[in-house]
Amino acid sequence: MSYKIGLVGKPSVGKSTFFNAATMNDVPEGAYPFTTIDPSVGEAYVRVECAAPEFDETCTPDTGYCKEGTRYVPTKLVDVAGLVPGAHEGRGLGNQFLTDLNEADVLVHVVDFSGTTDIEGENTEGHDPREDIDFLENELDQWYVGILEKGIEKFQNRYQGQDELAIEVELAEQMSAFGINKDEVKKLVLRLDLGFEPEAWDEDDREALAREIRQYTKPMVIAANKMDTPAAQANWEEITTDPDYDHLTFVPASAHAEKALKNAAEQDVVDYHAGDDDFDIVADVSEEQEQGLEQIREFVTEFGGTGVQQAIETALFDELGVIAVFPGGAEAMGDDQGRVMRDCFLLPEGSTTSDFAYHLHSDIGDGLLHGLNCRTKRQMGGDTELDHREVVELVTTS
Repeated sequence: MSYKIGLVGKPSVGKSTFFNAATMNDVPEGAYPFTTIDPSVGEAYVRVECAAPEFDETCTPDTGYCKEGTRYVPTKLVDVAGLVPGAHEGRGLGNQFLTDLNEADVLVHVVDFSGTTDIEGENTEGHDPREDIDFLENELDQWYVGILEKGIEKFQNRYQGQDELAIEVELAEQMSAFGINKDEVKKLVLRLDLGFEPEAWDEDDREALAREIRQYTKPMVIAANKMDTPAAQANWEEITTDPDYDHLTFVPASAHAEKALKNAAEQDVVDYHAGDDDFDIVADVSEEQEQGLEQIREFVTEFGGTGVQQAIETALFDELGVIAVFPGGAEAMGDDQGRVMRDCFLLPEGSTTSDFAYHLHSDIGDGLLHGLNCRTKRQMGGDTELDHREVVELVTTS
C-alpha cells in the first residue's frame, strides 16, 4: 500500500465513525472530545474496474479483492488525532498531530455539515461548518508559515556570506519534509508574482506563499458528513457555492449510513458493496429496521452513495491523480501457478514503464529492457507514460 490518506477533523464530527465505516476497524466512537488519542491505521479500498474480463480471465488477487468486475485495491487510512486550537504551536497533541499529518499524501477533512457541534466539538445548534474548514486550514497555514520563516531566515543569513543560494533552493531544503523541490517552489513563487527577493515580502506575501505551498503539498477533500439531515443539506447549498471555497473539493457523506449498511451486509441482511448507490434487502427485517433502511436508501440514491467510498477515491484519483496499473503477460495472463493479475498497483500520475519497474523492485528496474502493452502487444520504452488501468508485462534481464 503505497499511499496514505490522513483523516482529520475536530472532535465529535463523526471522524471515527467514518474511519470505522471505511475500514470496518473497531476503534472507539463517541460524541465527546478526544475519543481518538493515538492515530488509528486501517486498510481502506479504492475501486478500479478490473482488467481481467477484457482478456476473458478471472483475476485472483493477492491483495484486496474483486467483486463483480470491480477490483477493491487497498490503501492506508489514518485517523489522525489531536486537532485543537494552537496545534501548530504544539498545544494538545500538536507536534505529534503535525507529524502524523505530514506522513499523509492527501487529507480528508470530516466536517459536521449539520452544524450540531461547535468548534470545540460540543453539542450545539446552528454552527457554521465554514468555521471548521477555516480552523483546520488556518492551523495548517500557520504551521507552514513557521517553517517558511525559518527558511527565509537561513537565506538572509547566508545572503551576506559567500555560500549564496537562490531562495527557492533554501526554501525547498527547509520544507523538504513536505515533498516539494526547488522547481516546484519557484513555480509557486512565480504564480503569486512575489519576485525572488524575500526581504521585499511582507507578512501577507509570506502567508500567501505558505498557503500556496500547503495547498500544493497537502491536497484536501472535505467530507461533508451528516448530509442525511435537512440542516446539512441547507449548509451544503450555501457553502459549496461560496467562492471562498472554490479551492476545495466537497463530497456529501453519511458515515453513519455507510457503517449501518456494512454491518447489515455482514449479517446478510442487505446485499451492498462499498460505494454502491443502492442495495437490496435480502432477509426478513422488522418494520422499524425496514423503515431505517429505506431512509438510508433515500439518501444513497439521491447522493450516489454514502460518500465514504467516494471521498477516499476522490482524494486519491482526483486530488492526487493516482493511476492503477496491472502487471500482466502479453501472451498469457496467468503465471506458472495459474494466478491472474494478482496485484493492482497505485502509482503517481505520469509514471513511466521504468517507474513501474522500480516500484516493483530495484533489480527489476535496473534490468528493465522494455515493457509490453498487453492490450495492443506493442513494445513500450522505459520512458513511456502509463495510462490508468494499463496492463503491462515487464521484460527484464533479471
